[in-house]
Amino acid sequence: MIRKTPPSRGTAAAPALTAAALTTVALVAALASAPGASADAGNPAPPPGSSPVCAFYDGDRPTAFGEQGERVSQVQCLLANRHYLRWSAVDGTFGAETLVAVQRFQADHPPLVPDGRVNGATWSALWHAGPNRVTPLPFP
Repeated sequence: MIRKTPPSRGTAAAPALTAAALTTVALVAALASAPGASADAGNPAPPPGSSPVCAFYDGDRPTAFGEQGERVSQVQCLLANRHYLRWSAVDGTFGAETLVAVQRFQADHPPLVPDGRVNGATWSALWHAGPNRVTPLPFP
């Protein structure tokens, strides 16, 4: 015997979830297009489809020139958020441009030593600093 199932009824929570989802989408869209989202003309906003949220690595292991991977991507993303590195340079490779950005960040945040190595103190400063670079970036 085949039974016909009655049409499903939505729960009372369904409209609330839909409204919350729409509100979230609207908020994200508004934040992404907000004037001043990229206050530094030399460091434009991340390209569409990318995110300024840095979620590559959540630690403080030393990171230095020549390395590749998630730790480097995290350093680069944090530097780009703070206007020390171009978004197009976030590639996971700790090269010359990243080295210069790290050194400039360290020089701007005493008592860090501008040696270009991202140690525990530099990680902490990167995590807690705001977007404060006001001079133009050294690379076009």
